[in-house]
Amino acid sequence: MPFSRLATATTPTAHLGLGLAAVGRPGYITLDRAADLGEGDDRTVENLRTRTHEILDAAYAQGVRYLDAARSYGRSEEFLADWLKSRPDVTDVVVGSKWGYTYTAGWTTDAERHEVKDHSLAAYERQRAETEAILGDRLDLYQIHSVTPDSPALTDKDLHARLAEAAAQGVTVGFSTSGPRQADAIRAALAVTVDGEPLFRTVQSTYNILETSAGPALAEAHDAGLTVIVKEGMANGRLAAPHAPEPLRAVAEESGLGCDAVALAVILREPWAGVVLSGAATVVQLTSNLHAAAVDLTDDQLARLAPLTETPEAYWQHRGALPWH
Repeated sequence: MPFSRLATATTPTAHLGLGLAAVGRPGYITLDRAADLGEGDDRTVENLRTRTHEILDAAYAQGVRYLDAARSYGRSEEFLADWLKSRPDVTDVVVGSKWGYTYTAGWTTDAERHEVKDHSLAAYERQRAETEAILGDRLDLYQIHSVTPDSPALTDKDLHARLAEAAAQGVTVGFSTSGPRQADAIRAALAVTVDGEPLFRTVQSTYNILETSAGPALAEAHDAGLTVIVKEGMANGRLAAPHAPEPLRAVAEESGLGCDAVALAVILREPWAGVVLSGAATVVQLTSNLHAAAVDLTDDQLARLAPLTETPEAYWQHRGALPWH
């Protein structure tokens, strides 16, 4: 598996990855996006390409070795491929992308729909060809995007066969999850086999101080041999200053680091967490996020943060109400 490259990494930030959802397209649901990216002309394709490359340069220089894109993240695959071509010396990163959503916003922030979900075999065939044309042999991991318990991707045997073919050709096959029933989706995916062998080798799920419901299932996935990737550790900005709840702000002040670093450090403590993603939109945010590797939380501090957990239903209802900025 490509993630074996991270197993022997010596830099403390090697298990912090970079997700490109926030910089691959002009609109997203992260709070304070205008402050991060500016408005209007600040979010042209070329400006966001430049910004993405700057963040990738900073991430690599600071030890980040997993890079995460998706077909629906605007031009994230294109921006990442351009960066990789400009840095032929970078041969030790793990590159992941996802299929299953199509980007439909046309590089605007006010589209009626920004992405359309389709987990059919036809969608996989189309998007796999698109990703192949952009990333070529640099693609290490291809994930089904946002699997839920009712996703046809969990039961489509023809799709499973095609994914197994990709795995036989050297691409690691994984899935990501979303919604209040992530644990159910994870357990259902763990049961998917082709010719008696488990199909999926990685799982990427939302897990943070506010939404911990997938934790037990992620531990099961880890025990089954999957690499666990954690996304949305900052809860779309809800755990970053100035939005962070008071207990988190208090612990951050005690640690001398940012609320973001503390929030990500809580996740890094989990023994099943293989890679924890930063979704930084600026180099300053990225550097602050990467300080998570240096945060040493006490049992008392963890106990004070624990009551912040919400029910999955409440968390995902709040997330679903966030506007695209």
